[in-house]
Amino acid sequence: MRGSEMLTAAGGAGTAPSTVSSGAAAAADLVAGAGGTGAIGAGGGRGNFPLAVALLAFAFANFVNLVSIWLKEKRWDARKFLTSAGVMSSLSATVGSLAVAVGQQEGADSSAFALALIFAAVVMYDASGIRWHTGRQAALLNQIVCDFPPEHPIISTFRPLREPLGHSPLQVFAGALVGCAAAYFMGKSV
Repeated sequence: MRGSEMLTAAGGAGTAPSTVSSGAAAAADLVAGAGGTGAIGAGGGRGNFPLAVALLAFAFANFVNLVSIWLKEKRWDARKFLTSAGVMSSLSATVGSLAVAVGQQEGADSSAFALALIFAAVVMYDASGIRWHTGRQAALLNQIVCDFPPEHPIISTFRPLREPLGHSPLQVFAGALVGCAAAYFMGKSV
């Protein structure tokens, strides 16, 4: 079956798209939502609420981290907006808000919610487990190399390893809590 035949079969008899512009219109409808308004809402097919909430949670968590770093170091460094440092995990906030938003929009019994929840669990486990310990090992390796004598051959080519790679379990929990709360309250207000 060719692509146009599949579209005809899926759309019903006699409804094959005849031009490329109808395909572009269909793509625009998918992005804007079934209502076509493009508004970000929790239900009714309007816009992509989970994506908007996840991006907002990510930005909010990174902003809080940036402010906490500024309070600690007394200097502003916008490059740290996307680092793995701070008081909460921005990725945990992102995936936590995504799971809650998908649950609000699709229902807790949907496959999309199950997928978002498992994805969030894997990301949070990785941040507080594997990446956290990898960062601690990087700090130890940096210290070991710093203790080498200056004439050691590795010193000339060694670049210090990045140390803030993961988050403590408390930082992951804080990020998840902020993300879930953001999604819950945004879903109730829309």
